[in-house]
Amino acid sequence: MAFLDTIKERAKANKKTIVLPESMDKRTFAAAEQILKEGLANLIIIGTPEEIAENGAGYDISGATIVDPFNDPNKQKYVDKFVELRSKKGVTPEIAAKTMEDDYMYYACLMCKCGDADGAVSGACHSTGNTIRPALQLLKTKPGISSVSGYFLMEVPNCDLGENGLFVFADCAVNTDFDAPKLAEIAELSAESFKMLVGKEPKVAMLSYSSKGSAAHADVTKVADAVKLVKEKCPDLAVDGELQLDAALVESVGQSKAPGSPVAGKANTLVFPSLEAGNIGYKLVQRLAKAEAYGPVLQGLSMPVNDLSRGCFAEDIVGVVAITAVQAQL
Repeated sequence: MAFLDTIKERAKANKKTIVLPESMDKRTFAAAEQILKEGLANLIIIGTPEEIAENGAGYDISGATIVDPFNDPNKQKYVDKFVELRSKKGVTPEIAAKTMEDDYMYYACLMCKCGDADGAVSGACHSTGNTIRPALQLLKTKPGISSVSGYFLMEVPNCDLGENGLFVFADCAVNTDFDAPKLAEIAELSAESFKMLVGKEPKVAMLSYSSKGSAAHADVTKVADAVKLVKEKCPDLAVDGELQLDAALVESVGQSKAPGSPVAGKANTLVFPSLEAGNIGYKLVQRLAKAEAYGPVLQGLSMPVNDLSRGCFAEDIVGVVAITAVQAQL
C-alpha cells in the first residue's frame, strides 16, 4: 500500500475536523469534494456566501460546514479568545474582529484554539509566513519547543534507500537562521514525525558538505555540535553527523566515510544544514526523481496547522489534510 493510502486509512479510522480558510481559491473546493467523498475528515470552510458561490460552483461540498466570518453566531466567542490571548499586544475587540474578517487563517486558528476544530490547512494562495504567523500568535509552540520547523515527507518511486523510498526532509520551509540548538531541535522533531507518519524507527542524518571532520569550517562545527546535543537529549535515537549526503544514503560510501556509524548508509530522516539546502534538495528529488513531496508539514506547534505550496494541486491539499487529520489523532 502506498504511503498516502495508509495515511488516508488512518484518517478515516478516527475522523477529525479540519478547517480550510482559503475559500477564495477553487482548488480548496476541488479538494474538499474529494476529502468528503473519501471520508477523510470533517471539513469547515470559512467564506462569505459570495466566495462560496463563486469559487465552489460545480463542486459537491454539501457535507462541509460553511462558516461566514461576518455572520457566524460563534464569532463573539472567537473575538473574546483573541483578545484574551493578545490584549497585551494591543488587540482590542474591534481589532480582533477586523483581523479575523480580513484574514481567515486567524479565524481558523481561533476555531482550533476554542476546540471547534482539530487542525487547519492553508497556503494554496498565501505565503508560508501568512500561514504560520496566526498559528504562532494564537496556538503557540508545544511546551519546551523554541520554534516551528517544516518538513516534507518524500516518497521516491522505485527506490530502496531510506525506508523503501520514504524520507523526511527538514527544514525545507520555515527557518532561515540555523544554530546548533535549533538544528538539534529540528532533528528531534523530525525523528518524531517520521515515526508518527511512517511507523518505523527513524535514522537521522545531520547533513553537511563534510563527513566526520573531512572539512574544517564553522558551518561544519555547527552540525557536529548539533549532533552532540541530540545524542545528549535522546540517547536512544539513531542519529549521526556531520555526514555528506552520499555517506548518509549509500551503504558502501557510508562504510568508507563513517565506519561504525549507526546511520551512515541507512538514513531515512535527513536534516539539512540550511533552509537553502533543504528547499533545493527536496525540489531536486521531487522533479528529477519524480518523487511525491507531501508538505511542508509543520512541526512544533501545539495543534496541527499545515502549509501548502502555492503551486499545489487539489490532490496535494487532499494529502496534506489527511496528514493533518492523523497528526490530530495523537
